[in-house]
Amino acid sequence: MSSDPGASPGRKGMIESAITSAMVHYQAELTGHGPTEARTYILEDMVIVRFKGTLSRMEQRLAQQSEGRRLIKELRLVLREGCSEELQEIVARETGCDVVSSHSDISTRTGERIEIYVLDRNFDRQVRRRDDQPEGSR
Repeated sequence: MSSDPGASPGRKGMIESAITSAMVHYQAELTGHGPTEARTYILEDMVIVRFKGTLSRMEQRLAQQSEGRRLIKELRLVLREGCSEELQEIVARETGCDVVSSHSDISTRTGERIEIYVLDRNFDRQVRRRDDQPEGSR
């Protein structure tokens, strides 16, 4: 897995990196393999996690047929629903915010998966304000 070479400096970048690491670790524990690449973005009241290389070899073979693509989507939806609370807890723990809702989708063509977590407040603005404060006033 690649690291976050373009991650923002400061607290925001550290939180994005922590979410990425926790999500990749959780996925690897759950499925037996992690993505080849992952990155987290905090944007206003959303946390967006982008995973690349998430399909197993068998799923890659299945994705060559329309019925296989449908089965992959269905299976991933069921798996995601079964672990959504744990994933939301990771985001809540790292941001200190409540997660209002979460959404997920996977591309059976590229093997890329996107997770979006909607927070109870604009965490991006909050963390930027803290990063902008002088060192002695924190």
